[in-house]
Amino acid sequence: MKTYDAEHLRNVCLVGHSGGGKTSLTETFLFNSGVIKRIGKIAEGNTVSDYLPEEVKHQVSISTSLIPIEWQGVKVNVLDTPGYSDFYGEVKGSLRVVECGVLVLCGVTGLEVQAEITWDVMEEQKLPKVIFVNKLDRQNANFGKVMEQLKCTYPQVRFVPLQIPIGQEASFQGLIDIVKNKAYEFENDGSGKFSVIEVPPEYKQETELLREQLSEAVADADDEILTKYLEGEGLDEGDIQIALRKALQQNLVVPVLCGSAYKNIGIANILDFVADFVPRPEVMTEQAALVFKTLADPYVGKMSFFRVYGGKFTNESLVYNSTRDLEEKMGQPFYLRGKTQTPVSSVSAGDIAVIAKLQDVKTGDTLCRKDHRVQFPGIEFPVPYLSMTIEPKSKGDEDKLGSTLVRLVEEDPTLRVSKNTETKEMLLTGIGEMHLEILQEKLSRKYGVEVAMKIPRVPYRETIRKTVRVEGKHKKQTGGHGQYGHVWINLEPSDGKEFEFAEDIFGGSVPKQYIPAVEKGIREAMAEGAMVGYPVTDIKVTLCDGSYHAVDSSEMAFKLAAIIAFRKGVQLAKPILLEPVVEVEVQVPEVFMGEVIGDLNAKRGKILGLVACGKYQVIRAHVPQAEMMRYAIDLRSLTQGRGTFTMNFNQYEEVPDKISEALVSQLKVAQGH
Repeated sequence: MKTYDAEHLRNVCLVGHSGGGKTSLTETFLFNSGVIKRIGKIAEGNTVSDYLPEEVKHQVSISTSLIPIEWQGVKVNVLDTPGYSDFYGEVKGSLRVVECGVLVLCGVTGLEVQAEITWDVMEEQKLPKVIFVNKLDRQNANFGKVMEQLKCTYPQVRFVPLQIPIGQEASFQGLIDIVKNKAYEFENDGSGKFSVIEVPPEYKQETELLREQLSEAVADADDEILTKYLEGEGLDEGDIQIALRKALQQNLVVPVLCGSAYKNIGIANILDFVADFVPRPEVMTEQAALVFKTLADPYVGKMSFFRVYGGKFTNESLVYNSTRDLEEKMGQPFYLRGKTQTPVSSVSAGDIAVIAKLQDVKTGDTLCRKDHRVQFPGIEFPVPYLSMTIEPKSKGDEDKLGSTLVRLVEEDPTLRVSKNTETKEMLLTGIGEMHLEILQEKLSRKYGVEVAMKIPRVPYRETIRKTVRVEGKHKKQTGGHGQYGHVWINLEPSDGKEFEFAEDIFGGSVPKQYIPAVEKGIREAMAEGAMVGYPVTDIKVTLCDGSYHAVDSSEMAFKLAAIIAFRKGVQLAKPILLEPVVEVEVQVPEVFMGEVIGDLNAKRGKILGLVACGKYQVIRAHVPQAEMMRYAIDLRSLTQGRGTFTMNFNQYEEVPDKISEALVSQLKVAQGH
């Protein structure tokens, strides 16, 4: 593949809900441009862009594929992104580096959840958008119905159909080009070949009306053409093309195309549109590139996908990572088409390519020259909230698992690995169930580490509600020096203070040198718990009396005496269980607000307030953490995937009596007490 300048480069991102046909569309692009001789099928696992074993197994895209295509003297970099919400981080990274988003909709189901979510992101970025209504050959497909749905959902947007279908469902056989006022009748063999015909009489009135609406919509983009239009002169094909190109770049209109990737109807027309109308990349004067994706390959190593915004990046050149303040030497850059690599000598401004083995470079980093520093803002990825405990099935794989998870986190910015210091569990946090399931499969396939996952333990705490005075004695005779330690301690609740230790000794009943050992014993016993093994908190312990032996007493003996006294005392002091409570902010469309509030109440939540935020309502609540362990899944179900939430620790609260007894019994069984 030759090197192209920015004038002849186009960068587009295929986005939309899972099942809309993005990967099939990409496959047909490759066929029509002569890259492949046979169109692959997702069900057969032989498409170019869905090549990972997990994608083939689940028949769903999980990673963005870079698919460069040469068309009409232009190189089109197509980023085929996942449509499943668990892999939405891939979409966020890809949208950052393109000049246009192509929203692929199914002609049967129309505008679905993930398409709406992605639309909002493109709107925030002010990214030009094109809609392709796919699968018009399917039963119950209806182009007009999809158009009405778009207009009702986004009444402020000017959707302009550039094509309308000829026929419907099984009889769908061609398209009418509104701009050129021509019709295309396609062969029924999937070849993409077509004949140019006159617009059928039954479509002429609709075509003229849509052409007039298109002229009105795009005329605002160009002053001369607007004047011509307002003076009553009809806009010819050239006028509409000039104005449409500018209107798309200025985000004044959203063009709508249609067809069928399966039957290869209208697919070449999409490529024509991209080559002719999608904005070309703007070029900076400084050398600069943004890394928008990282992929770990077991053979090639770490691969960094980067978009060049200015200058040229060549083999063996030094690049400065302004995000991390370090310099690295570039290896051989290459174009990647699915999993096929094509080495290139240089990558020009506006282009997208890949470089391997940049060890310290991460997704979101800026590459530039050290003497001309540039730094782009990082990429804002979705925050994961579904945590699972992860542990190797083989004890010998513990170290290997740790190093492997580091690589997975580099590859996937929506993945978090952490250690719960209280429960001693390693936590893997992702977007959803499929996200974590795929990661589990990757660990096995790529790195040979078999792992088990389970719901994490809740980090409960223990405390007391009664003041008691107890004795602890450790006495042991072993032939030589014995062991002797003897203490009396007071235990009392201390709300708001995790731990207080005091001594009130008179007459040297416990010598000064042993008092620190008593405190140490108390702290160790607190960490181990006295009810069901969770740390004890909010307690004051006072050493008030005791006795010692001149020969047999030692620090260890007094520490053990303190542990005995503490454990006994907690059992007598009305021990209770405390649970962590989190502050939750849930953002949902108003239509789902009642169901979400009802669910939070059922989870023992306390609603703190509601705030309107655009078309969403934000619900604030305090909810026990134990009730939120699967909330990422629950909320998706309640809101059809449209709800999002954040969650942060707030405080510990007493577990209600009616729940506490059963919970303590469960915990004792689970922990072997």
